[in-house]
Amino acid sequence: MGALKPWHIAVLVVVLILLFGAKRLPDAARSLGRSLRIIKAETKSLHDDDRDLAEKADAQTGYQPLPPQQQVGQPQQQFAPQPQQPVAPPVDPVQRVREN
Repeated sequence: MGALKPWHIAVLVVVLILLFGAKRLPDAARSLGRSLRIIKAETKSLHDDDRDLAEKADAQTGYQPLPPQQQVGQPQQQFAPQPQQPVAPPVDPVQRVREN
């Protein structure tokens, strides 16, 4: 019952041509391809971001810098905190796909 037969596909193609017209079908297919490319790129970048975050978290787990060794007779030095790096601005996914 779940088998897709060749005549099912033929009927589907005829219905699509009647609904959209022969001139609009290539444009619709092209826009569908672009949308799928954008979705694929975004899911890949999300997967890569998750993996990068996991690697950074694993690398920094349990990391504590060693305290500076003091020599006898010298005062203890205080270290200034390091400034945080600026966060990159968000990137529009559509613009990223257009640049590629």
